[in-house]
Amino acid sequence: MTDDEKYMRLALDEAHKALERDEVPIGAVVVCQGRVVGRGHNLTETLTDVTAHAEMQAITAASETLGGKYLTDCTLYVTVEPCLMCAGALGWSQVARVVYGTSDDKRGYHTYCTSPFHKRTQVDGGVLAEECAQLMKQFFRNKR
Repeated sequence: MTDDEKYMRLALDEAHKALERDEVPIGAVVVCQGRVVGRGHNLTETLTDVTAHAEMQAITAASETLGGKYLTDCTLYVTVEPCLMCAGALGWSQVARVVYGTSDDKRGYHTYCTSPFHKRTQVDGGVLAEECAQLMKQFFRNKR
């Protein structure tokens, strides 16, 4: 198992926590120098806050852990491609790398622009994509 798969599995664990709360099952973790410094999952329903996305929760947790607003030495792992809001926040945080599982052709940042991230941010998608996509598909299938 690669490091990317290992950390994406932790993001999937967070997504399952969201699922248990009947939230859209998206999870995220922030890793800095081999250490998880932030975790988050969707809490938009729980907090009645449209900004309470998994990435936002993980960014906030990582910033608190590290004691600063910039995540220049960090990688964010998220189960679904970030939306434009989250991608913008990741850009402001200057995160070094974003790794996502499955693409989001309806609301992912790529439907609006090429890259809202910081110019030095590396983006890699498709890590455990099928597993991440299945979790989302099952959630919305159960809602119908």
